[in-house]
Amino acid sequence: MTRMVTSLSALILSIILLVSGNAFLMTLLGIRLSIEAVSPDIIGWILVCYSIGFVLGTLYVHRVIGRVGHIRAFAVFAAIAAVTALLYPMAVSELFWAALRVLSGFSIAGVLVVIESWFSSRATNANRGALFAVYQIVFYLSAAGGQLIVNIGDPANFMPFSIAAILLVLALVPLSMTRMEAPVIEQVQRISFFTLARESFTGVTGALICGIMIGGFYALGPVYATLVGLDVARTSTFMASAIVAAMIMAWPLGRLCDRFDRRRVMFWVALTAASSAGGVVLLGAANLWLLTLLVGLFTGLSATLYPIAVAITNDRMESTRIVAASATLLLSYGVGSVIGPVAMAELINLLGPKGLFLGNAAFLLGLAVITSYRITHTEDVAVEDQEHFVPAMPETSPVLTEMDPRNSDFHQSTKVDDMQEELRQAG
Repeated sequence: MTRMVTSLSALILSIILLVSGNAFLMTLLGIRLSIEAVSPDIIGWILVCYSIGFVLGTLYVHRVIGRVGHIRAFAVFAAIAAVTALLYPMAVSELFWAALRVLSGFSIAGVLVVIESWFSSRATNANRGALFAVYQIVFYLSAAGGQLIVNIGDPANFMPFSIAAILLVLALVPLSMTRMEAPVIEQVQRISFFTLARESFTGVTGALICGIMIGGFYALGPVYATLVGLDVARTSTFMASAIVAAMIMAWPLGRLCDRFDRRRVMFWVALTAASSAGGVVLLGAANLWLLTLLVGLFTGLSATLYPIAVAITNDRMESTRIVAASATLLLSYGVGSVIGPVAMAELINLLGPKGLFLGNAAFLLGLAVITSYRITHTEDVAVEDQEHFVPAMPETSPVLTEMDPRNSDFHQSTKVDDMQEELRQAG
């Protein structure tokens, strides 16, 4: 395991710099827009443009990579992401920032496709489960660390934006220096929404609702924190705690999913997350520690809805269709991440800060009702027939789904000898 991680150190360092810089920028923008007294509904429309760009990127960036190659494509996408970070403080214009968010989302999707293609190309049948886990841990810890960087400067001036740009540009260096051969990207096929919904309506709905929850919170969590009176330092801690909670809760929920019917697990997760959101509404920001605990419980449980949805869907899929189904679920999550910021911003505008969590509670209760209906009207998959639970991560590209350990159609890299040589050199 240590040798494997060492051989991928350049790739991992690029991921850390990229994800921390991008996460830092996302929180910074929410805080800065609040400082500029932009109304929450407009903030929602501006920030949702990132999700729109990201979804478009996952659909089309492979064409760019196919034309110019991995290294050049990575340099182009990372440079665009860094330039957009520098452009924000130059002109605080709603339309301008919305356009920058689309461009940023598209470029980050491109960077992730390149990175995850490299990760996937290094996988063998023996190590892909471990690689899958390493990637997720690095991603979540980097995103949480990026939130803490918000404390480094005043969001009202240009310096934090410059730091975000520096991190995004530095992500170029390790990967550009690597001697690993570029992998071949094959476009991931998808199953249509309607076809997949007929086979696993609960899975598609769970992925969609998870996108609404997580997309809405990541975009508007900093706005909520500012509106309830948290300063920049507390806001960064508030957001970082939520991301760490999402990582921590994936494993215990996974154990439950392997022991009990997964739709019933989703039902109780949705109800508990809705109760946590209701607790935030009732308590507000009167006690920071209690607020952080409840929000961590809400985000941690909400984030597990996606891997549970993937597991529910895969239990009803032939193993050779898992990648195609997972790609469609990612698209469903992406659609939800577009709906979430807009819907929650409107609720904040109408009801004040509590609107964010009232809306979340309502969507979660809706998911619980739908899941309960499906449990009583369709057949269960026997627990002993369920696939092993894998804590799949939604904030990614379809490329990584190929490494899912449940995918029996995985084709081992033809460069295994090259990788073994890299491991020997690392050792």
